[in-house]
Amino acid sequence: MTASFMSGERTVVVLFIAGVLYYLPFSLLFPHGLALSLLALSAFFIEISYDNSSPSFSLFHSRPGASSGILLGSVTLPSLFLSKLIQFSRGFSSSQINLQELQYLTLQYWATSATSFCVLLFLAVVLRRRSSFSATGWGFGFSLCFLFLQPLICFLALAATFQTDLHLALKLSWVFCHGFAAVKLMQHFLQTFPSCASIGEVLLVSAGIVLYFGDMLLLTVIKLCQLLMPSELVTAQYEIGRSEIGIIIQGLLLGLLLYPIAFKYAIQIWDWCTNTESSESRRYNEIGRSLLFTTSFLLVMTVIVPSWMQFVHEFHMHPFFWVLSFVFSEPSKRLSLCIYWVIVIGVSVLRFYNISKNSKIERILLRKYYHLMAVMMFLPAVIFQPKFLDLAFGAALAVFLTLEIIRVWRIWPLGQPIHQFMNAFTDHRDSDLLIVSHFSLLLGCALPIWMSSGYNDRPLAPFAGILSLGIGDTMASIVGHKYGVLRWSKTGKKTIEGTAAGITSVLASCLLLLPILASTGYIFTQELDQRVSLGTTCKVACHVTWRSWVKIL
Repeated sequence: MTASFMSGERTVVVLFIAGVLYYLPFSLLFPHGLALSLLALSAFFIEISYDNSSPSFSLFHSRPGASSGILLGSVTLPSLFLSKLIQFSRGFSSSQINLQELQYLTLQYWATSATSFCVLLFLAVVLRRRSSFSATGWGFGFSLCFLFLQPLICFLALAATFQTDLHLALKLSWVFCHGFAAVKLMQHFLQTFPSCASIGEVLLVSAGIVLYFGDMLLLTVIKLCQLLMPSELVTAQYEIGRSEIGIIIQGLLLGLLLYPIAFKYAIQIWDWCTNTESSESRRYNEIGRSLLFTTSFLLVMTVIVPSWMQFVHEFHMHPFFWVLSFVFSEPSKRLSLCIYWVIVIGVSVLRFYNISKNSKIERILLRKYYHLMAVMMFLPAVIFQPKFLDLAFGAALAVFLTLEIIRVWRIWPLGQPIHQFMNAFTDHRDSDLLIVSHFSLLLGCALPIWMSSGYNDRPLAPFAGILSLGIGDTMASIVGHKYGVLRWSKTGKKTIEGTAAGITSVLASCLLLLPILASTGYIFTQELDQRVSLGTTCKVACHVTWRSWVKIL
């Protein structure tokens, strides 16, 4: 009973939240920490109620064999933003962060918290309707009590921040709109791509997309208000700095995420207007769909999306030409890095593609070599060209999204070859409908770097994704597969030996990396002493290792 109550994943999540709360400045962020604690307790009991329900019961068609992940998916983004708030509060006390940035991050925290609240409330209502009372139990009742305290704390915290009732009403509406949008997106995702992800994974992806889109939408609303009817209601508190690279990445990715919606209706109109009874007409129909895709895609990505970017941010030229000028501003360094990336990718893909077709090695182990490839590619760039790496991550995600759109829609003539090529690297975690492994690896490396932009007093924070995924996760899988005997649970495949290998490898990598950063001068930009002592190295290394536990388990 205890083993099912506290699994390895739940234990690590609880320990991580306890670590965040330990560093919380209670005089400033007590409501935020209390809200996170109540959210975690609610998600904890809802996950247990869901996992203990009858085998025939299923809320959604989630990925078979995977844990629900409700607790992990619910607290990841709120914990992340609360950690940033703790960091920003230190910067604010030392006058390195202004009040507008702190207020905006606070609103982002409550938006993520409200998103998890709405999703958990939705799951609780559906679970209660489809299960008997004995299936939910006393823990389910406690989860509802904890859950309904969440909006009250949010209201009190925002009421203490904003002076007028109109400000408060606008902020509360904006915050909880994120939650309703995340619920609808989560339902749509699970219905459109069944058995592709667990509930926690879908929750995390939906919350992230809604938050990312909401940030760009808020910026668009601010520009519209400044243009049509200037008002301090929305402009005074969100005049924060936005970089050109951030706007380009955000506009590009959101344009690619919204494009399939418009293309779906365009295809429906096209199929209604064309006759596909004969084989020859079906052939012409495929060519017509391909031309329609190419034309509309180029129109969106070269005209509509860049116009959106130029509206929300003052570019002195077309964003595409701005990217070219940025790359060629340091051609020897940035073009050399691009050539290095192309060589590494080409050699690795050709090598492992042949191995995947002819070898009997499990694909999950073959894919770990790509994690090591990510370390080889991204680690030098983080140290020497961090801004260019930000842009490169956005471009790579855009390419992946484009290829996935072509594969899913079977756009002639590339759809079928891309589908066959990608299937060579898939395993039980992917499906024919949606392949997400390459997105997980790229986002896992990119997000810590993106989140560390601006004020950052932790020098190893940008390396957290590269170290935990590229080294820790790889070593955990290899050692656990070859030498693992002691399992964390009877039903899972994770072993204690693999977890120990992952943690040890990340810690050792941090111990080696910090002196390298000191020798290259990177670490001096983080306002650390020129001489890095062993005690400081161990302290920061343990901090990054702690963050990687959730990924390894």
